[in-house]
Amino acid sequence: MKDKKYQVCTRCVMDTTDHEISFDEQGVCTHCHEFDEVTTKRWFPNEEGKKKLEAIFSKIKQAGKNQEYDCIIGLSGGVDSSYLALVMKDYGLRPLVVHVDAGWNSELAVHNIEQIVKYCGYDLHTHVMDWQEIRDLQLAYLKAGVANQDVVQDHAFFASLYHFAVQNNIKYVISGGNIATESVFPKSWHHAAMDAINLKAIHNRFGKRKLQQYKTISFIKYYFYYPFIKGMTVIRPLNFMPYHKGEALEVLKEKVGYKEYGRKHGESRFTKFFQNYYLPSKFNMDKRRPHLSSQILSGELTRAEALEELQKPLYDEVELREDKAYIAKKLKISVEDLDKLVSEPGHDYSEYPNWDSRYQVMLKVKNFVQKVLGRNVKAYS
Repeated sequence: MKDKKYQVCTRCVMDTTDHEISFDEQGVCTHCHEFDEVTTKRWFPNEEGKKKLEAIFSKIKQAGKNQEYDCIIGLSGGVDSSYLALVMKDYGLRPLVVHVDAGWNSELAVHNIEQIVKYCGYDLHTHVMDWQEIRDLQLAYLKAGVANQDVVQDHAFFASLYHFAVQNNIKYVISGGNIATESVFPKSWHHAAMDAINLKAIHNRFGKRKLQQYKTISFIKYYFYYPFIKGMTVIRPLNFMPYHKGEALEVLKEKVGYKEYGRKHGESRFTKFFQNYYLPSKFNMDKRRPHLSSQILSGELTRAEALEELQKPLYDEVELREDKAYIAKKLKISVEDLDKLVSEPGHDYSEYPNWDSRYQVMLKVKNFVQKVLGRNVKAYS
């Protein structure tokens, strides 16, 4: 982390490492204002949310009453999706559970997924990615030097989930994404994981083998085909209930014998390394800041507690050496080569072909349609 003074929000803990952030006269940042003015309008951690969620789940059950599954959920082994699986069991839903193994699962993740599926009595489909392709693509991303190294896993995860949904004629995709822990998201830090144009451009530039098994989702499919032709809808149930991550973890421990990872995204060895070492070292981005800021705004943490958390080291030195050795060996490069890839200057995703121009056209079309119809049109996301 570079030694430099950054202005920090007086309400949350986001700072000027987000280059697009600004502050009012009281030092409160734009993320806080967006939370108050926009985000809270779609967040219902109360009785109103409970009623809305019951209505949503009832609609899902009705739509899938003659099918083997009434919805689909991706299970990573993280707290959010794991707790959500238990909530769905309590409501009597019949999801097809999909786990995508991109080769970076920690042993604890495998244990936790097995425990959850066993407890809930769900059918689990594990899609094991072709490791040689994943390895080639991951190395391409490291050589490209872009911030979001998790695109390789994230795109595979969502692409597989949507493909399985279409194959099984499932209209409802259940997501563990939530406002309580993810409302603050600095757009200047990352680019969309679903941009297949950017993914293919980076791989074409730096990859060495053809991607045959790795499925991608095109812009047209993601924003038009799935929502408007196939009628798929993404539901985020955790936004319709009081969601406290710490309490959810305790419930998981008690009910299914869930084992804690010790840090956010510990279910993936690579994600842990990427968020806690690669990003802060190469781009001076501490992913704890938006996460903790989200928890402050949702009332789970105080600002003082968040600041105390930020004083803790991102990595134990011994653990970092072990993870570096593990990742380098798995990628078939030396630790010195891995260090070099991390230490080289970072690059913005926009240096490679991407979907930005198409996205801007889509927004203009969407705004025009909304004016004609007089109501909001939600693009698939």
